[in-house]
Amino acid sequence: MQNQTSPLPAEIARRRTFAIIAHPDAGKTTLTEKFLLFGGAIQMAGQVRAKGEARRTRSDFMKMEQDRGISVSASAMSFDFGQFRFNLVDTPGHSDFSEDTYRTLTAVDAAVMVIDGAKGVESQTRKLFEVCRLRDLPILTFCNKMDREARDTFEIIDEIQENLAIDVSPASWPIGSGRDFLGCYDLLHDRLELMDRADRNRVAETVSISGLDDPKLAEHIPADMLKKLREEIEMARELMPAFDRERFLEGSMTPIWFGSAINSFGVKELMTGIGEFGPEPQPQKAAERMVPAGEGKVAGFVFKVQANMDARHRDRVAFIRLASGHFERGMKLIHVRSKKPMAVTNPVLFLAADRELAEEAWAGDIIGIPNHGQLRIGDALTEGEMLHFTGIPSFAPELLQNIRAGDPMKAKHLEKALMQFAEEGAAKVFKPSIGSGFIVGVVGALQFEVLASRIEVEYGLPVRLESSQFTSARWVSGDKDAVEAFVSANKQHIATDNDGDLVFLTRLQWDIDRVARDYPKVSLTATKEMMVS
Repeated sequence: MQNQTSPLPAEIARRRTFAIIAHPDAGKTTLTEKFLLFGGAIQMAGQVRAKGEARRTRSDFMKMEQDRGISVSASAMSFDFGQFRFNLVDTPGHSDFSEDTYRTLTAVDAAVMVIDGAKGVESQTRKLFEVCRLRDLPILTFCNKMDREARDTFEIIDEIQENLAIDVSPASWPIGSGRDFLGCYDLLHDRLELMDRADRNRVAETVSISGLDDPKLAEHIPADMLKKLREEIEMARELMPAFDRERFLEGSMTPIWFGSAINSFGVKELMTGIGEFGPEPQPQKAAERMVPAGEGKVAGFVFKVQANMDARHRDRVAFIRLASGHFERGMKLIHVRSKKPMAVTNPVLFLAADRELAEEAWAGDIIGIPNHGQLRIGDALTEGEMLHFTGIPSFAPELLQNIRAGDPMKAKHLEKALMQFAEEGAAKVFKPSIGSGFIVGVVGALQFEVLASRIEVEYGLPVRLESSQFTSARWVSGDKDAVEAFVSANKQHIATDNDGDLVFLTRLQWDIDRVARDYPKVSLTATKEMMVS
């Protein structure tokens, strides 16, 4: 993490832009809900799988997410908490959506990792954590579901340290677990936090105490539990490092809070921690230079495009992370890829499924710009400088299928729908150079279902997905003549993606090895930087 050279303007310094990462079912959606509740953005937290007329979760607004109770599209939410402005970017929890998550993590300055107190570190958590590692993101950990039978606290902390190779410093310590879970001892502020089981939306009661020897503790905690708590904390303080903000900002230490999101417990402390210790908006990397947040001129990049957020208007919303400056509605910005000016007249801020016009925004904020396809992932918008932000990846799909419209007369409509989804980053779409039809590529099998269901719901087009003879795709680059010779000799394997870039469709690793042997001047790559030159 780099420090800014000069102090940031107060409006920028109070911003905290972060994502929540977790294995499916660790309680990420519930935690997001409680953040919105305490940030005053919603009045009552709704359960994800709401019963009867209870309201639907606010951060999951696509029909399929509501049916399955999983977050599929990363949505962004802004709200105030104390003197801070939080920009929370929700990441898809399902492993099939790792690419979207990866890109989301390029737009934040920190991450909150949610783990389940009974299950500890799970496979998906590990994957997402590695991505944060690659970007040296500071990580705050929340161990959820302490109101259910949870594992031993030391065991959980050891598992995080061993599995993720990061030092863990307890910010709070749980008192009991499961049915006997009473609350936590706040190690950073010497406070006792007591959980109220009666009202799930009520914030925990806090008792200020002076250290673990304070007689007041005995009024709230049974003697045997108090003895255990004192022993455990003494051990924890000897065995575990004290919290060090510098090490946290570098990404080598994570503070951990224990709680129960569904009972609103421990959430407030975590939010206070994000405000108190979390990084202010960081400099963003462009090919030309680093762009510090405190710079006067506005610059930002598109990290996500979401089609059809409003089914009544076929709109696409580009999510933009502002890297620098103070943006005001109506500003004319240069769209770097097309070099054309773009008047941003209706930018939106998101409060989950609600959106409101953004009159202004500052570096660190995430705004949505409705457009009809001009903006793509990786695009930069600036006040004139030709900046190209780097590090937003596109991965080669691992699964390919042929896609056809149920009604052959609707082939043109299908092409349009597929192009929209490709620009959104929901799937790769390849047009083979021989034959008609399209091949769609995804990173995980669930994406095929999501794609087919969205094309049907949003475009009224039933589609058929059929297995393809190809198993993976690689982008082609290299010496112009060599590429031309390679393409004409391998026509049945060649396709173009939605940007018009050449792609080699392969059946076996042998195909890729053969190209490397026969065409040394041609290179095949599994990722493509989404930076548009």
